Amino acid sequence: MAGPGWGPPRLDGFILTERLGSGTYATVYKAYAKVSVEGPSRGDAGQRPRAPSALQFLHERNISHLDLKPQNILLSSLEKPHLKLADFGFAQHMSPWDEKHVLRGSPLYMAPEMVCRRHYDARVDLWSVGVILYEALFGQPPFASRSFSELEEKIRSNRVIELPLRPPLSPECRDLLTRLLVRDPSHRISFQDFFAHPWVDLEHMPSGESMARATALVVQAVKKDQEGDAAAALSLYCKALDFFVPALHYEVDAQRKEMIKAKVGQYVSRAEELKAVVTSSNQALLGQGASGRDLLREMARDKPRLLAALDVASAAMAKEEEAGGEQDALDLYQQSLGELLLLLAGEPAGRRRELLHAEVQSLMARAEYLKERVKMKDSPWGTDSLDREGLSESVRSSCTLQ
Repeated sequence: MAGPGWGPPRLDGFILTERLGSGTYATVYKAYAKVSVEGPSRGDAGQRPRAPSALQFLHERNISHLDLKPQNILLSSLEKPHLKLADFGFAQHMSPWDEKHVLRGSPLYMAPEMVCRRHYDARVDLWSVGVILYEALFGQPPFASRSFSELEEKIRSNRVIELPLRPPLSPECRDLLTRLLVRDPSHRISFQDFFAHPWVDLEHMPSGESMARATALVVQAVKKDQEGDAAAALSLYCKALDFFVPALHYEVDAQRKEMIKAKVGQYVSRAEELKAVVTSSNQALLGQGASGRDLLREMARDKPRLLAALDVASAAMAKEEEAGGEQDALDLYQQSLGELLLLLAGEPAGRRRELLHAEVQSLMARAEYLKERVKMKDSPWGTDSLDREGLSESVRSSCTLQ
């Protein structure tokens, strides 16, 4: 910190100018990042992490922020938005097993173990992430209160934190939020599980490896395509596109960027063709099993458990035809298959067993197809940049099976 009459402190990579203010723990200066005349390098492009990535960077160094809140998450710009963590006035070295009891941070975002003045460790940051996510989704934190005593009373309560019905959340988002907002830190999601969670999806962060991984998947897709395995080829093409998107984010050379976009356009076109083939073949597969399914029902009149399981499978097929019903249909398929597999194991040899085995095989194929369909539909495409580059709608529609 600079003393009276001194200039601003020095910080590698930045030019510090005027002092904006100071508090008990820190002094804030206005700063500009140094950029060479040649423009940002590829290492510069890779150092623009999202907030979870920044949190992982801190965790790997046993640093806890201890004051995570929306005001401390900065947006670099509207044109090319990047989230950055700020205000490390309370930050300190603290491993998950290090216990503290000093009150730090902002009450609305403090973990219960901190608010209630109990020992706490680095997992308090995970609770704060959950509160921030909740507020971003629903417009207010889960324990909005008029006073600290009211806040403390709400946090001490054993009532389960219920998520509003609107806006509707994806299963992955709902799962993450409920696992973050757990009062008991020993049952809260771990840092490892948080960073590996599919909704956080750090795997597809822009990096120098994005292009190589996309290319490797395309090679596999082309091979499956040549072998006539349309479903496998489509799945691989879409997985490749999941890495081409961050590759576009990472690439700073305009000419190479255009080359990647051209390649992506070709793969999108092929994915469109394969989507039609896969959809047609799966509809045919479903129709072919109709006669055997009806016969199985006739032979299962004395088996109420079998009839009930078949009814669940029928409900899954109906749900699959509804717009947006893919996940519900998949859940019903899995429920039906769980029961049918048990019944198949106890079914004696004979015609009914043959029909039951064929039905299980058909439903398993349908469930696998639907699982891929759900995964592709929810795949993160990085629409913020793709919308500007004219690819998002094509990519999204190609890899959402109808």
